[in-house]
Amino acid sequence: MLAIVSAMPEEIAGVLQALADVRIQEFGRRQFHTGSLQGAEVVVVFSRWGKVAAAATVTQLLSSYPVTGLVFGGVAGAVRPGLAIGDIVVATELVQHDMDASPLYPRYEVPLLGKARFTTDPVLCGQLAAAAKTFLTQDLSSQVVQGEREFFKITSPRVVQGLVASGDKFFASGGEVQELRQRLPEVCCVEMEGAAVAQVCDEYAMPFAVVRTISDSADENSVHDFPRFSREIARHYSIGVLARFLAARAG
Repeated sequence: MLAIVSAMPEEIAGVLQALADVRIQEFGRRQFHTGSLQGAEVVVVFSRWGKVAAAATVTQLLSSYPVTGLVFGGVAGAVRPGLAIGDIVVATELVQHDMDASPLYPRYEVPLLGKARFTTDPVLCGQLAAAAKTFLTQDLSSQVVQGEREFFKITSPRVVQGLVASGDKFFASGGEVQELRQRLPEVCCVEMEGAAVAQVCDEYAMPFAVVRTISDSADENSVHDFPRFSREIARHYSIGVLARFLAARAG
C-alpha cells in the first residue's frame, strides 16, 4: 500500500475525487481514506500544517496501515534564485531550518539521531521527478486554464531536485529569505512539514519522497500569491503528477 500525504487540503480534495472504493477511518481528528487510485492500493490523508501536526499524522498512518512507501506533497516558497511559481521541487534531502539544540548538538542536527539531513528514497525520488517532467510537458496546458498560467507567469516551468527546508514559519519577507540563503545556501524551497515527515519515516525505516510545487517567492508577495495558487492551481499539479507517477509504476 502506498501512502499519499499532502499539506494542502485542496490537493487532497483533488486526489479523493479520483479515488475509487473509498473507505474512511478517523484517528486523532484526521480522516484516513483508503481505496484504489489507477489500480494502486493507497491511503490518502491531509497532514495538517506544521511539523508537529504532520509528524503526528504520519506516525498514526504508519502505525495503522500496511504502508510500503510514502509520497508527501504540497506547495512551497522559492528560496533558490531562479526558481519561479509553477516550478516543481523533488527533494533529495530535507532539513529543519529552525532546529537548534546548540551548543549541545551542532545546529540543525536532530538530537539522538546524529543527523541534520534526511535523505529521500532514490527510486521514489527519480520516479516522481520523471512524472513531474511528463506532467509539465504534456498535461499542464490542458489541466490549468490559460488565464491562471498567465497570471502567475507560468510559461516554461521546470523540475529541480535538491534540499528542502522545513520549519514552523511562513516566510513573507525577502530579508528572511536572504538570511536563510546565507545559513543554508543549498536550499531550493521552504515549507512547514516535509522534514518532520522525513524524520518519522527515517525512524520507522519507511521509504519516502517529497514533491513540492512552488506557489510563491516566500517574500512580501507570498501573502497574495499563496492563497490564489493553492485554490486555483495546486490540486491540478498534485493529481497530475500523481497520475503520471502511478501510471509509470504500473507499467
